[in-house]
Amino acid sequence: MEHRKIPVSHTLIHNGEDITVAGPMLPETLEGLAMHSGLDAFRKPREQLEALIEIAGLPEGRVIAAVAGNIIIGYVTFHYPDELELWSQGGMADLVELGAIEVADNYRGSGLAKLLVGSAFEEEQLENCIVFTTEYYWHWDLKGSGLDVWAYRQMMEKLMQTVNMVWYATDDPEICSHPANCLMVRIGREVPMSSQETFDRVRFRQRFMY
Repeated sequence: MEHRKIPVSHTLIHNGEDITVAGPMLPETLEGLAMHSGLDAFRKPREQLEALIEIAGLPEGRVIAAVAGNIIIGYVTFHYPDELELWSQGGMADLVELGAIEVADNYRGSGLAKLLVGSAFEEEQLENCIVFTTEYYWHWDLKGSGLDVWAYRQMMEKLMQTVNMVWYATDDPEICSHPANCLMVRIGREVPMSSQETFDRVRFRQRFMY
């Protein structure tokens, strides 16, 4: 399985500050950066930076980061699903999870999230992969955004649709545990039908119910 990693970079100005969005980042590049104190949705900032460094070093892993000065102010990660999750049960080399996406509060509304996600798919880097993301309402910043679960889900769906990810049905218990949770998927143009069929078997583990 070829994991294409072609460096891309973009710049934008937000409130007079220069921001660079680049990736896939090398582990050694991330080691020279610091994490914005507001990036704490999943772990403490320092611990999250360590996680990004680890992901960037994986053969399939990729981290796209937004950097102001030497501070990471946003990021998105891609990696294989955790071995303990349902999504790993197909043993698929071409199934990659869009894991975490986070932007510091002061930089929201700048279009950074869209640019972070979009950069990962440039240069046809992921056309030989099925990319999926699991959206769980308990990970969403409802308080900080002021949105309810349905408005937040709509926002996340719109973001993922910018890279042609679409809603897929599944009987995964965690996703089915709340109607706002959802599975979104993008199947690259080079993905063989055999992989698509395997993915269908993974996302429906209890077909007798349907």
